[in-house]
Amino acid sequence: MTTARNVHIIGAGMAGLSAALQLSLMGQKVTIYEAAPYAGGRCRSYFDKGLDCRIDNGNHMVLSGNVAVQDFLQLSGASDTMMRQDEPLFPFMDFETGERWTVRMNNGRLPWWLLDPKRRIPGTKPQDYAEIFKIFTAGEDDTVATCLNETTTLFKRLWKPLAISALNTELNTASAKLLANVLAQSFASGGAACQPMIPKIGLSESFVLPCLKTIRQNGGTIAFGNRLRALTVSPEGQVTTLDFGSKKVVLEPTDWVVLAVPAWVAQELIPTLATPTSFRSIANAHFRIEVPQNPAGFTGTIGGLAEWVFVKPGVVSVTISAADRYGEHDNEEWAVAVWDDLAKLFNLDPAKVPPCRIVREKRATFAATPAQNRLRPTAYIGWKNLALAGDWTATSLPSTIEGALRSGMKAAQVVMRWSEL
Repeated sequence: MTTARNVHIIGAGMAGLSAALQLSLMGQKVTIYEAAPYAGGRCRSYFDKGLDCRIDNGNHMVLSGNVAVQDFLQLSGASDTMMRQDEPLFPFMDFETGERWTVRMNNGRLPWWLLDPKRRIPGTKPQDYAEIFKIFTAGEDDTVATCLNETTTLFKRLWKPLAISALNTELNTASAKLLANVLAQSFASGGAACQPMIPKIGLSESFVLPCLKTIRQNGGTIAFGNRLRALTVSPEGQVTTLDFGSKKVVLEPTDWVVLAVPAWVAQELIPTLATPTSFRSIANAHFRIEVPQNPAGFTGTIGGLAEWVFVKPGVVSVTISAADRYGEHDNEEWAVAVWDDLAKLFNLDPAKVPPCRIVREKRATFAATPAQNRLRPTAYIGWKNLALAGDWTATSLPSTIEGALRSGMKAAQVVMRWSEL
């Protein structure tokens, strides 16, 4: 029988919450330290005073094939907070041509939907989709652009918006291997793995609040406003003290630490640690306006600034992936440019820009390139009582909710494995 021990988790983003949830359910005494006054990191909801409404700080596409997401929601008791489509529907609009269509996959693994012109992308043939096998046979140094033909209709209308939103990296440098791992648990697993899942209320109500409640119910605690300044490590490679500036936490010999902070923070705390060094930005735009909502709750857009548009009651939101490719713009310029796209989508006046909030994250994700992927450390780096967690660690996925949750699970496994020895 495993003895309960103290586990100190640094960071209350998705990775830290995932580790804390797993460990608290396994009987460990969990304490979470978070520098911010809230949990969830990039996956949370908040009330925006300027818009006078509650918004998600970003849009995250979650699919039924994301097994770590499914496990997390089930363990935290939040499965019923998500809406899940009965069949995979992906509405699109091409801004250049004005065409609209909906990709309708069948739920089985055999993709017979490709044989139906009304279900597949206009201008494509069934055999065109076989090109994706080049992604699955790609080498470690191959990029998406070197594997797929960028001039085809299929690339422009499906692979490009899917890949750039999943990898948040320009496709001429983005890792084909990482994209293959994303596709392996979605399109390659059949339609049943591609059913979109959207929070009924918001990200916090699905991914943060139920998790915190479950952790607390199992004896865990969370301390906000605590930024880790330094680690004291013994010559034997054991963390002995956590320095939060205003206070220090002295660890018992059986205590463990899960470091679930951004890559650059981890590198500052552990200078010898190899981590990704290049990052990509994301720009989120939220408009306070009521527009019609389709059954999917989102629309893929071709030829615009963003790849996906999400609609909730009273709010339209977009996430502009790899936003650095568009250069520097002030918030007003972003709002006008994005609304010009949305006006086309919803047949509205482009000159009447509704109230808008632009939120830009300069280091939202690590650059999903082959070179940066090789810099990602594993959960266990050889220290006696330290595990790493974060979507920037070696999860085999790019920076996604699925990758972050998977990293937390791996960190928890490291703690429990060594605790049982």
